[in-house]
Parts: sequence; structure tokens; C-alpha cells
Amino acid sequence: MKSGYSYVKETFEKHQKGYETPHWKRGIEFRKGKSIQRVENPTKIHRARELGYKAKQGYVVVRARVRKGGMHKLRPTGGRKPRALGVTKYTTGKNLQWIAEERAQRKFPNLEVLNSYKVYSDGRNWYYEVILVDPNHPVIINDPKINWICEKPHSNRVTRGLTSAGKRARGLRKKGWGSEKTRPSIRANKGRGK
Repeated sequence: MKSGYSYVKETFEKHQKGYETPHWKRGIEFRKGKSIQRVENPTKIHRARELGYKAKQGYVVVRARVRKGGMHKLRPTGGRKPRALGVTKYTTGKNLQWIAEERAQRKFPNLEVLNSYKVYSDGRNWYYEVILVDPNHPVIINDPKINWICEKPHSNRVTRGLTSAGKRARGLRKKGWGSEKTRPSIRANKGRGK
């Protein structure tokens, strides 16, 4: 027997992407909004609930827009070899989802990022919804399932790469052979074992 959220997930994933569909109208609404836009309810309620969202006080959902592609470098005016221009094929060390989470954190500095998920993409941008939690809210402090985020070691967790997207970008999804130098972090491991 399937849960109610599994049916919600099926209906959301089987949406039509044609003209005048809800998915099509959602893209228009997202493009008109700000780059960091607070939303009342999650677009993907099933995904938000999987990642720890609850419809209660202390939880905030923010939609973040990040441009697609690699780093947009300026072309130098002085002459040099084409291979030394340093314009194309440069990417950030982070994934764009982590960047979206960091931008949401900067917009709401009193909140902590819990997690995020992708909601939409078009030719130019990715759209993520970021779940934030207020660690000073009485409802969060008294909830034993989430009050771990109120403790000091979890402050500014997104800037230290402790969210799911951050751990993926840091290579912590892999364990065992071939990932010896990723723990505790790449920089902490630099110069070890020479």
C-alpha cells in the first residue's frame, strides 16, 4: 500500500511540459520573481518532507535562481596565446545547488539551511527551493527531531559545506578506495602522507 505522498510525487513527475500546462505557467512565474524569493509553501511538498520540512513555525522556504554554465570570465584585452586566455572551460569548485544555498543563507542570516532541492530549469537558470530553519524559534528549540540545529557546531553549516549539496561537492559521497584524500577535507589532507 502506497503513501499519499507517493501519489503526489507521481502526479508531479508525470506533468506535461507543453503549452499552457501548470509546469509552463510555473516557469513564467519563476522568471518574473526575484533571484532569492521567499515562498509560502513548497512547490514539491513530497520532496520537501523527505528533506525534513514541516509545516510549522520556524521553517522558511526560499526559491533561489542560479545561472547555468561554468564561470563567466571576462576576455582579456591584452594579447596572449589562446590557451592562456583563461576564459572557457573554467568551473567553480562548488556545484550550483550549493551556491544557491549560500545565497539564500546570506539573504536570511538569522536562519540555518537545512537542505534544498531542484524545482525547475530553463535555458538560462536553475531554480532551487531551499529549506531554512530558525534556530532561535521556541517551536524549533522544543522539537526533539530538529533541535540539533540549534547547537553551536551546526551554526553556518552551509558555508562549511555540511549540507547535502555541500557534501556532494566535497566528494564525501564516495567511501573507500580512491577517496583517501577527501576526509576530513581536501585542504586538511593537503601535505599528508608524503
